[in-house]
Amino acid sequence: MMSAGPRWRKSTRSANEGNCVEVADNLTGVVLVRDSKDRLGPALTFGPESWRTFVAATRLR
Repeated sequence: MMSAGPRWRKSTRSANEGNCVEVADNLTGVVLVRDSKDRLGPALTFGPESWRTFVAATRLR
């Protein structure tokens, strides 16, 4: 069975023409992050736990 590719999403808090990142967290064991202005460019790869820790540390309070 072939796995589905990444499903990219942008934060609901980001402006349409702003500097944004997109995240794909639908893949098993990996979270991908890329620049929304360079969708064919490289993606950073994080483990799910590392990504959760990063998001928790950067949440707006």
